[in-house]
Amino acid sequence: MLFEDRRHAGRCLARALARYESLPNVVVLALPRGGVPVAQEVAEALHAPLDVFVVRKLGFPGHDEFAMGAIASGGIRVLDEPVIRRYGVTPQDVGAVAAREEAELRRRERLYRGERPRPSLKGRTVILVDDGLATGSSMRAAVEAVRTQDPARIVVAVPVGPRETVRDLSRLADEVVCLATPEPFMAVGRFYVNFDQTTDEEVFELLARSRKPELSSPGYATSGR
Repeated sequence: MLFEDRRHAGRCLARALARYESLPNVVVLALPRGGVPVAQEVAEALHAPLDVFVVRKLGFPGHDEFAMGAIASGGIRVLDEPVIRRYGVTPQDVGAVAAREEAELRRRERLYRGERPRPSLKGRTVILVDDGLATGSSMRAAVEAVRTQDPARIVVAVPVGPRETVRDLSRLADEVVCLATPEPFMAVGRFYVNFDQTTDEEVFELLARSRKPELSSPGYATSGR
């Protein structure tokens, strides 16, 4: 399966999630930045509020694109311990990378949310959306962080990902919806005609478009955690 762009992927994903349309207490959380255009299409089709859930990948020292784990809001840290041991990454290296990414996580939360509170997830169906999976470390961190907030159900929804990663996430989330699991996988961008980087400006625009229904939806927090 080849997607024209993230918006097209979101429309395709929304059709696979149609059973959640107009249900009460559904919230769509996008992993920024690339997950936001996908999630906006999903949220619009399902008539559900949209928000962001900030997760930061922990890249190997000197090889940022190679994930050794991820962190998420709420102090959640997920590490790929077998890979870390295999490549001899020290606890000090992990700590340094995590400290840098935690600072960036806080910066992005302030940037994207401003003074708006996080949504209350207690008792809600949470649909976590990204533009694709690779190692799955970022999504695993997101699932673990959301789980601490006592949702009724966690659904991971992505256009594409490796079969093994989807299987691993199925053990953590209540449901995983992945439209394509091609083998060999290689990289998420190979399954998009246009995979240009999503900008902060695009994130702001898409969140603003969804803000009114989000703030009027039941269960939205009135104060920050």
